[in-house]
Amino acid sequence: MENLHYKSDYFIIKALEDGVNVIGLTRGTETRFHHSEKLDKGEVMIAQFTEHTSAIKVRGKALIQTNHGEISSN
Repeated sequence: MENLHYKSDYFIIKALEDGVNVIGLTRGTETRFHHSEKLDKGEVMIAQFTEHTSAIKVRGKALIQTNHGEISSN
């Protein structure tokens, strides 16, 4: 049976400028970058935390929406 302890709701990242970086960080004893995406203004990424991803870093101006609320990054 699949381990579901890491499953979460989806969150949305909307780029408010060109070149927004979204970087996935690993789970485990050593945190490392494992995936990155570059979004241009108006692009939207829908994501969720997984077995391998414990954190997301957003670099650039973006709107991040979760079931806990909304926040802007600059």
